[in-house]
Amino acid sequence: MTKLWFSLSLKPLASILLFSSLTQTQNPTNPPIALTKQVFTTLLQSCSSYPNHLKQIHALILTTGLSIKNSLITQLLTNLTLLGDMSYARQLFDQMHKPRVFLWNTLIKAYVKNGIFTEAAFVYRQMHLLGVRPDQFTYTFVVKACAELPELWAGSAVLAHVVKYGLEFVAMVRTELILMFAKFGELGMADFLFETMVDRDLIAWNAFIAACVQNGNAGQALALFRQMDVAGIKPDAVSVVSAFSACGQLGCLENGEEIYGIMRKYGIVCNIIVANARLDMYVKCGSIDMAEALFEDMPQRNVISWSTMVIGYSINGESEKALNTFSRMQKHGVQPNHVTYLGVLCACSHAGLVNEGKAYFSHMVQSGNKNIRPKIEHYACMVDLLGRSGHLEEAYNFIRSMPIEPDSGVWGALLGACTIHQNVELGQRAADLLFEVAPDIGSYHVLMSNIYAAAGRWDFVDKVRLRMRKRGVKKIAAYSSVECNGKFHIFYGGDRLHPESSEIYEKLEDLLRQVKSIGYIPNTSSVFHDVDMEEKEATLSSHSEKLAVAFSLINLRSECPIRVVKNLRICDDCHSFCKFVSKTTKREIVMRDKIRFHHFRNGDCSCNNFW
Repeated sequence: MTKLWFSLSLKPLASILLFSSLTQTQNPTNPPIALTKQVFTTLLQSCSSYPNHLKQIHALILTTGLSIKNSLITQLLTNLTLLGDMSYARQLFDQMHKPRVFLWNTLIKAYVKNGIFTEAAFVYRQMHLLGVRPDQFTYTFVVKACAELPELWAGSAVLAHVVKYGLEFVAMVRTELILMFAKFGELGMADFLFETMVDRDLIAWNAFIAACVQNGNAGQALALFRQMDVAGIKPDAVSVVSAFSACGQLGCLENGEEIYGIMRKYGIVCNIIVANARLDMYVKCGSIDMAEALFEDMPQRNVISWSTMVIGYSINGESEKALNTFSRMQKHGVQPNHVTYLGVLCACSHAGLVNEGKAYFSHMVQSGNKNIRPKIEHYACMVDLLGRSGHLEEAYNFIRSMPIEPDSGVWGALLGACTIHQNVELGQRAADLLFEVAPDIGSYHVLMSNIYAAAGRWDFVDKVRLRMRKRGVKKIAAYSSVECNGKFHIFYGGDRLHPESSEIYEKLEDLLRQVKSIGYIPNTSSVFHDVDMEEKEATLSSHSEKLAVAFSLINLRSECPIRVVKNLRICDDCHSFCKFVSKTTKREIVMRDKIRFHHFRNGDCSCNNFW
């Protein structure tokens, strides 16, 4: 027997072979060893990573009559689910006599871990119909499964069951419910569940903060992060990563630096995940110098670090540095992925490097590496590269030759290029196809309207607006935000609700006088045609980015750059205005719009008017 136990601790295959010889021997002087529960337990542990061996053991268990021992079957089922052999595991489960709740939980958990969410929900329904009472561990995984289903109704039904069994105040169940409702965009319900939670531990705080960030509610995420300290909850690396991500979404560098200070205060280790999150925050705040300093100082870098810098340089108008960083990355032996190449193509697009962009894209197609195989985003970037550079027909033919179906992003890139180059005919073709795949996106209708307006075809502008009204398509309201002393100030076009409105408009009038005196001429080409020139200029003068710049000049220290975040593309007139303001005031203006950053310094922009 000693020899047997020693062999079981060596190799799984040797264990199986030894069992076969010992159980089949016909030598009367060496009788078969009794296959006890203890022997099978050890054998299952030894072969836990080998699905075929586990099935052989199952056969042996059946021949010995030990299959009635639920503990052995439980161990076998657990091993199979960990290996992802769900088909065999399900057959084994269905043959079990009155499985305990632990086994139901094991099966549901395995389906969730393997991404088979519908089946996980079905098993729970079967469990419910058979009258098996679920426990808190059941709902932890059932709610996870419901969060991945197409609709919320199943999750809402499960919530009713959770309340029925009195498990609604169990921290891990409630945390999963919060995440589920947040994932479906029901932030009101998620917030209610969080605020009424009896025992809010660090996991719950982190989960809800991360959910807010993922759903684009970065302001609430930062507010929650600050509430943690008041509640006596010490943040960890997970908390900090979410907070940095929220700052990046909002473009608030001051808050990001404050969070870095909190991180140091609590002695949170700056591992590569935290460092990458901070790096991403600097990039999205337009502070490329700080991002560069952090990147060079990082003791360890991975593909995320390198890709973040490539993208950061490209969207901040440093295309040459983006491509140089890409070359450095390859020399360091770091394999680029599809995100890296997105940054590379973006750099080529923003710099008009058509031939270089084509070469990079061809490499992606021909390399055979699935990690860099072009996705729809890369095709859209190539259309943008060709179209922005004036190769509109080539861009159109490129779309027509795509091996995958073009989406709204691809056609939208072509329409945007037609707007830049005022190509009405091709713009109309692109718009017709675009409205088929994305009829309800207002920004595309506005682009087409702008093309017509620039060409003076106001009758077509009216037709586009009429079509929008008939279809109920609404234009997205443009707004700009500014961070000042840790607080956010949001401005809409013509906004007079801000407490400092009088001072802002007074400052704006003064700015307009200054910039007009050195050559600024308002670009009124896309303003309504049925109003006089004075009214057109008044409409332009109250654009949200102009109000944000005027507010910043009043409230920010003279040595601080002015950082403005715009939810849409900056218009031609505001772009020109910011160049002149940077020249007259000697202030740097960093404008982040929907596409990229514009760094205005001394009358010039980092985009070199190629935007």
